[in-house]
Amino acid sequence: MTVPVFEEYEPAPDCPCAGCAERRRDLAKGLPVRSGGHPAAHGARRALVLMTAAGVALGATGAEPARAAGVASAVAFDPDPESPQGGSGPLHGRPLPGPGAGRPPAEPRTATRAEIINRAKLWVAAEVPYSMEKYWSDGYRQDCSGYVSMAWHLADNEWTGSLAEFGVRIDREELQPGDMLLFHNPDDPNKGSHVTLFGGWTDYTHTYYRAYEQTKPNARAQSTPMAYWENNGRYIPYRYKGLVEGPDGKGPGAGTGAASGVSATFPGAGAFRPGARNKYVTQLGRMLVERGGKRFYSQGPGPGWGDADRRATRAFQLAQGWRGAAADGTPGPGTWRLLVKGLGKNIPSTRPPGGTSGGGHGRPPGGGTAPAPAFPGSAHFRPGSSSPYVAQLGRQLVKRGFGRHYATGPGPRWTEADRRNVEAFQRAQGWRGAAADGYPGPGTWRRLFA
Repeated sequence: MTVPVFEEYEPAPDCPCAGCAERRRDLAKGLPVRSGGHPAAHGARRALVLMTAAGVALGATGAEPARAAGVASAVAFDPDPESPQGGSGPLHGRPLPGPGAGRPPAEPRTATRAEIINRAKLWVAAEVPYSMEKYWSDGYRQDCSGYVSMAWHLADNEWTGSLAEFGVRIDREELQPGDMLLFHNPDDPNKGSHVTLFGGWTDYTHTYYRAYEQTKPNARAQSTPMAYWENNGRYIPYRYKGLVEGPDGKGPGAGTGAASGVSATFPGAGAFRPGARNKYVTQLGRMLVERGGKRFYSQGPGPGWGDADRRATRAFQLAQGWRGAAADGTPGPGTWRLLVKGLGKNIPSTRPPGGTSGGGHGRPPGGGTAPAPAFPGSAHFRPGSSSPYVAQLGRQLVKRGFGRHYATGPGPRWTEADRRNVEAFQRAQGWRGAAADGYPGPGTWRRLFA
């Protein structure tokens, strides 16, 4: 048998000849050229390895390709999830500024979640082709890290090895539209490194999300398993440092909205002692007010630690179910983290959901406008949720003239009719994008009950 000559083509995956079989084994091992490997491009080698693995599995078991690749058969396997990365670079590939190879760090530009997602959609609509060398008309490199640099509106084209510097690491359960999921392989950045933008959950189990990404052949947005097709456990979520609060309070943070401009690093218990006076006391007080503690402050909050701060802190700790020394009114690292990241339960309102106190029409006995009840948290307004807060929300929507999607009710179970009515109210405020998704945040709640 004549052994074929391997030049600029790949062996057929089903060819039984000795030459093809030997070459497939070499390619599957990823041998370098100097050791006898094939000189074809990395992308071609990867395609062959995937095709060979699928062919072997099919020949041995007859299983579907998706199962052979370790992905559930209900999911269409992504044929080329890997997007190799180049280095950092300025817009349009201009020479790096200043002498030497270093680059002065740039302050992140501010952006809302809606702005980030809308920028991401531009490349998807234009079907920008993937390239590690080319730059789109807006100046950003046409690979996955250039895409996130564009969506976050960074001053330069970053890469998977530097993007984390522009974000704050978060937990996966805190993911919100505009955050990124990053995998950087420091041993070989061209092997598996990739980054996607989180566009929101596509199912109530939070196992799939809408991923905005730049990959071969072009930018796309599609439902993707959490966190990604390959190296699933190694993708790390980050939130853009320049993120600013949107009109609905859905800026930095999870469902209830995190504190903007407040460091997640606990300043220490000494900052919250009798006689203490510093900026952290003010920050704490403002966060407590946002989480339902306004009634504890007759004025302020201010920089001097006082009894109002202690009582508001204790109320927040009790709302988390803490007791004893864990709810003594002195903030520790756990209390601080929940407040800064917008996690945990809010301080409960003194009024029952849907009720009034004294005025009969939602007004206090002395006249004036009754304060809005504290936002109960986003978890009450998700598919399958049932609580009195949903009914309270629905009644207020009807009262404000935004109940046309209710056929019956409103009731305590969250339904699509609730979501559509909330969306109509949000759009009536002039909000768009992620700020008008039909799910109430603190901003929607305050505006609705104002």
